[in-house]
Order: sequence, then structure tokens, then C-alpha cells
Amino acid sequence: MHYLCRPCNRSFASRTGLSLHYSRSHSHPKPKTTHSTFRFHPRLNARPCNIYGDFLPAGSPPSVSEEALPDDWTPFNDRPSFEFAELMFKKVQMSGGNFDSLLQIWTAHNIINNGGQPIFESTEDMYATIDSIQHGDAPWETFTVRYGGPLTPDSPSWKRAEYHVHCRNTRTVAHNMLANKDFHNHFDYVPFQEYTAPDTTQFSNVMSGQWAYTQATRIASDPQTHGSMLVPVILGADKTTVSVATGQNDFHPVYMSLANPHNSVRRAHRDALLPVAFLSIPKANREEDDTAEFRTFRKQLYHASLAKIMMPLKPAMTIPEVARCPDGHFWRVIYELGPFIANYPEQVILAGIVQGWCPKCRATPEQLDKAGKPRSHAHTNFVNARFDDDTVWTAWGIDLNVQPFTVHFPRADIHELITPDLLHQLIKGTFKDHLVSWVEQYLQTVHSKAEAQRHMDDIDRRIAAVPAFPGLRRFPEGRNFKQWTGNDSKALMKVYLPAIEGHVPNDMVRCFAAYLDFCYLARRSSHDTQTLTAMQEALDRFHQFRVIFEQEELFGSPNGICSSITESKHIRAVKEPWRRSSKNNPLLQILRTNQRMLIGSVVADALGIVPEDLDNESFLSQAIQDEEDEVGDVDGDPSEVSYDVQVSKKPGKLDLPEFPELIQRFLYDQLYATDNISSADVHISECPTFSSRIAVYRSASSTFYAPSELSGGGGMHREMIRSNPFWRNEYARFDTVLISTDPSCAGMCGIAVVRVVGIFAFTYDDVHYPCALVEWFELESKQPDAVTGLWQRVVTLIHLDSIVRAVHLIGVYHATLIPTDFHFSYTLDVFDAFYVNKYADYHSHECIY
Repeated sequence: MHYLCRPCNRSFASRTGLSLHYSRSHSHPKPKTTHSTFRFHPRLNARPCNIYGDFLPAGSPPSVSEEALPDDWTPFNDRPSFEFAELMFKKVQMSGGNFDSLLQIWTAHNIINNGGQPIFESTEDMYATIDSIQHGDAPWETFTVRYGGPLTPDSPSWKRAEYHVHCRNTRTVAHNMLANKDFHNHFDYVPFQEYTAPDTTQFSNVMSGQWAYTQATRIASDPQTHGSMLVPVILGADKTTVSVATGQNDFHPVYMSLANPHNSVRRAHRDALLPVAFLSIPKANREEDDTAEFRTFRKQLYHASLAKIMMPLKPAMTIPEVARCPDGHFWRVIYELGPFIANYPEQVILAGIVQGWCPKCRATPEQLDKAGKPRSHAHTNFVNARFDDDTVWTAWGIDLNVQPFTVHFPRADIHELITPDLLHQLIKGTFKDHLVSWVEQYLQTVHSKAEAQRHMDDIDRRIAAVPAFPGLRRFPEGRNFKQWTGNDSKALMKVYLPAIEGHVPNDMVRCFAAYLDFCYLARRSSHDTQTLTAMQEALDRFHQFRVIFEQEELFGSPNGICSSITESKHIRAVKEPWRRSSKNNPLLQILRTNQRMLIGSVVADALGIVPEDLDNESFLSQAIQDEEDEVGDVDGDPSEVSYDVQVSKKPGKLDLPEFPELIQRFLYDQLYATDNISSADVHISECPTFSSRIAVYRSASSTFYAPSELSGGGGMHREMIRSNPFWRNEYARFDTVLISTDPSCAGMCGIAVVRVVGIFAFTYDDVHYPCALVEWFELESKQPDAVTGLWQRVVTLIHLDSIVRAVHLIGVYHATLIPTDFHFSYTLDVFDAFYVNKYADYHSHECIY
């Protein structure tokens, strides 16, 4: 049997020869580059100007920023003082008491050793210094809202109460975001249409969507806007709970972003998404809480507050104003209310509709499997002028007592701006509430109670038996837990499909596969005709989701405007500041903490202090709590680094009798092999002798371009790869990885799966060789499994020195019952066949097919 190298069209007598030839000649492939043609908007074409708004000649350099003073650390004494405050307050988040104790110990040490004073005298001294920062400040303000109807002495308490809304000046926040130099090279100045092939349009960031281009055309009907830059404002609101045991535990933050920074920047939380308000949450007595009048007041208060918060931006929605942008130039900018990120309960309030109806179309609750005619402010006004409130409520699901805040702003229609909610509507609701429950109901219907429980217990054991994988949450007890979160659902989705095979009919498994394919396609960082066609094919198999995801082309990929972004922002903006508070009137303390966090970031950006990514050694040596911590984002240019694997600095041991011969043959292939002769064709005596030191490692990191994952602004993602016989001193862990064997072939035909049983490096003739000892998993079929859509492999042994990234394998269970004492670390050793899990993460789904 001969092995063909497709890029060279050369054959080899052994897989070893092909593998080493490929490693030597074609390793570390670059991601496929797409040659796109762009059509930029011809009128709102973002021409740079001076500070007075006068357009500059083409090619003019940016004006020098007076704020860029790299040696001025005011109000801090020097750079170490600023960095110390940033470390203590923002990174370590040390409590005030502990910080004072640290300063006291520091002072005592200096007295004993005749040293100087600490950087700060006390916690209050540090806080006062931070609070005195003036650069780029967007302080919190408070306004009060009251019930505006008639009042009597018997009016309920909620009518007589004052409601305080805390907010930042949204215009100031917008200017600070626009001037953030960290967004440079990840920022769109002009709406555009991208074509990757004839009649093939690609949608990625918001400015590539149809909505931005259409709005720019509407704005450009006014000639005075020509040459301006469109700045759509993205909003998100989501009530959150920080504690169920103490006092006030609900907060209602509003977040703001701009559509110009790329989705990857917004998802990386590089201050591209910030809290701009905390809405008031009105309370009423129990007997009044569920009255129609109080419910209406809460909605009216919500919209009145949003309108007030966004009002500073309104003048520049018709007449452009001048603002500095990440490239250092001034531009004439014109704002536009853009996509609004919200879950369904919030969408109901935003759209002013009746619960159960669609916020975007007029389909009745019984017809949501098909899209209805679109909602609009104009249609609401039309029916309001012709029908009574009850008829409008019943026939169109509109609550005429609620006037959306968008009616106060030019060109804005909330029904158009509400975005699809991947997290709540597709993942939390459908997967957990419907599909998982569907499996349980099926088993309880066709089996006795005891037999159904036996099947569900085995499904749990299968889930628990899944091997470890970087970034993958473990479920030691299966899916049998009470409190489900969005992260639980997203993690369980990755391993659920093989677990139910054999317990439910094949068509039910295929339905799950269609659902998963749709979810993963929807989360891609960009969409074109091909991916939209694939989504339509998945919808045809699982047509239930048609209405939710027909808005792909409007705002680009929903991956950058999903409610998971605002939910994860709750941690930094609400939950961590709440934990640091005294819990007594915590909201004001939360605002103060957010203010200090923001101004520290703005100062660091202005002074040219770029946030440092965790370097490879630190990333590999950090304390890992579980597999979810083994992935991270990293800045980098994908054109410079596509797949980069580096070893850790922690040594280990490798006990393998044939290892010396493998080293010799490896050196022969590196130094002397030709395309016709490899080390497999010669006697060991003809191979170089080697007796030097070998460094053995327990882990490595792989860095690659994966914008759909947790990634830096350039879309670069990093994950750990383990090869440890005593992981956590408990069990052996040898991760599985992908290698590229033929970049000319798509999907599984051009990649292979191996298990890393050793990571090591050595030097020979002053050349450093990082290597991996691996077991190969042979492809069992040219096609994926007909039921699950996954791939199966069996085991052989071979040596390799080129790794692309980690890959996840799950045993093929079929009808096999998992023993109750089975440990997941046994899986890769005891199963004869495996599924290559394309649902392990979004990047896997893109490259495994």
C-alpha cells in the first residue's frame, strides 16, 4: 500500500515516510485566505477632518494628540504607583482591610531596614488618587423619575415614590470608545458589502450587514452628512441577581457598545462594551404588584429612562459632530440607534407587545413556525388610530399603553433593532427545556418507570465518561443537576449526542444533530451564502427555529451581538463589584467601583500601556482549577501565526524502551531523508547516533485563529494540550490532537487524529527540535456516522512532530451500558472506536466535516 502526498502528488511506502515528509515540507499550514471584493458606501464614506470638522486632503497624517503625555502620571507620582494601584484594585481586587494590612507590613519592613514609605498611605489614599483622575472620565450621574398621573392620599406607595436612575453621559462614553487606540486595526469606519465570490456575500461584523448600509443610505439623503462616519450604538439590557440570601439582590444594568469595533473586540470585552446605566426596579406591595396598572407603570418607567439615557446622542443623529478615532484622526461622526441585545422577557417590554407574541413580526402565537409581516412603529400608529385598545391587544398583540423609547430618535424602530438571542432562545430554552426533556419523556413513555430510570442513569454515566478536553466542562454526575445555567446548557450540548445513541430512536438523534449544527453555524464569526445555505438545510431538518434566525443578514453574525456578551459582562460590572461592597446600599458602591475600573483603563490606554497577554510560560504554569481554564484569548495577527505549538517549562519523565530508536529515525528523516527514502527504509545503524539530554514536558499550548471562540481582537485563541501520566496525581491524561495531512482536502479527508503520549525537545548540532510522541487513530470510514454525523477511528502507533490543535474523542457506545465505577480517564484506552466530536467547540465544528 502506498501513501500519497496530495500537495506534491508524491507517494510513500509507509505512513511514517508520508508523515515525516509532510512535517518537513508542509507543516503549520496557514488558514485559508479569502479574497474579497468590497463595496463601501459612497456617501457616508468617513473622510478624516480636523478638529473643526474641515475635511483633510487624502493621505494627511493624524493630528498630534495633546492628551498623549507618556511621562505625565498625574495624579500618581510615577508609573510604578499607577501600576501598583491597577494591580491591587483591578487585578487582585484586594479588600480594603487586607490592603491596609499589606501597607502596614510594608511600612514596618521599611522602618526596620531604613527604607522609604509605601506608595500609598492607606486604602483611602489609593481610592482618592484614583478618583482624582480627570483623563477621559465619564462619571456617574443620577436622575429621578416619578409617576406623572393624578395622586390622592390613598394612592399606592409606588405612585408616590421617587425612582433613581444612575447613568453615564452616553456621548462621553461614545467619544471615549471612539478614541480607544486599542481598537485600531479592528474598527470599521464605513458600512460595506463584502463579496467572496460572484453572487456570494459575506456578513461578519455589524458594519457588513444590510442594516448599516441601508441606514447610511437613509442618512445620506441629507447632503450635509456626506463624508461623515456612521456610528451605530449597540445597547443591551438584562436584569441580574447577585445573591438570593441578602437584602437587595436584583440589578438592571444597561450596556453600551459601538458597532464599529469588530465583533471579536466586543466579545473580548476590551472596554468595547461598558455599563452606562442601572435602571430603577420599582417595588409594590403584594396586592398591587400584579395589577395591570403597576405592570404598565414599570414598562413606562423603563422606556422613559432609556430615552433620557440616550438623549445626549440625539443632536448628532442628524447633524454630525467631530470626534477622534482609534487611528488618531478626527472624523465627522453621526450616531444611529443600533441593535438592542435582550432576552425574550426584555424584548416583550422593549417592543411593547403582549407576552407570547413575536417582537419582530405580526405572526400570532400559534403561527410562530412561519414569519409574519414585520412590525413597525408605523403599523402600530396605524392600528392605534383605527381600533380600540382591546382589539389591538387581541388581534396584533400590541400594548398601546407602552410607547417604545425609540420613537424619540430619528430613523429608529425597536422592532427592527431587536437582535436574535442565541443564548436564551436557542440554547437555554430549546436545548434544556425542550430537547432534553423530550428524551426523558420518551423514555418514560416507552419503558416502565424503573427501566426508564436505568436508561437515564446510563446516559448520565456516558456523559461522565467523556474524556477531558481543554475548555470543556466536566459533568461527573451526568446531566442530573437541579440548577441549569446557560453555560451548563452550552457545555452539555457538546457531549450529549453520543450519550443518547442507542437509548432513543435514530431519528431523534438525527434531530439533535440538526439542532446542534444550526447552533454551531449560527455562532460562526462570519456568514456567507454557503453557511446560510447550510443553516437553511439544518432548519429544514429542524424547522422550529426559522423565525428566530431569519435576521442573519441585517446585523452581520449574531456571534457579536448575543446576550451571552452582556451576561458575561455582569461578572465584571455587577457581581464582582457587589462582592467587594459592604452590602449596605451596594449600588452606589458598584457604581464607584465601575468608575475606578474604567478611568484606570482609559489612562492606561492614553499613556500607551497595552494590556499584556499571558505569555506562553505563564499560561502553561498558571493554577488550573478545571478544564474550562485551559483555554484563553491572545492578541495576534492571524496572517503571522496560524498554528503555533510551544512546550511548557515544567519537566517530566518518559519511560519508553524504543524511544532512543525513534529519536535516531526522526533525526534521519530531518537530516537525510528524501522523498523516495525515509528512515523506515533503512537499518537503524544508518541513522545518526544521539546521546544528549532530552527534555520531557507534561504540557504544551497551541495558538491558532479561531474567531468564533474566546479570542483576542485579532481572533487568536490559545489552548493547553496535556500529556501527563499522573495528572493532578490522580490519573493519566494524554490528550488527542489534530494534525493536517493534506491542506488541499476539506474536512476530515485532510486531517488526522493522534493521541499525544509524550512531549519532549532536544538539541542536535545546535538545532532545537520540539517533538511529540503520538498514537494514530485510523479513519474507519470515508463518511461520518449516518446517525450522529460524527466520525469514528481505531488505533495504531506512529511518531509525529507537528501538532495543529487539540481534538475531542468520545467512545462509540451503541447499546453498551457503562459500568457504575467507570472513570472517564479509561475511555481512550478501552473503547475500540471513537467519534471525533465536532461539537467540542465552534472551531472544531468549522474544520471537522
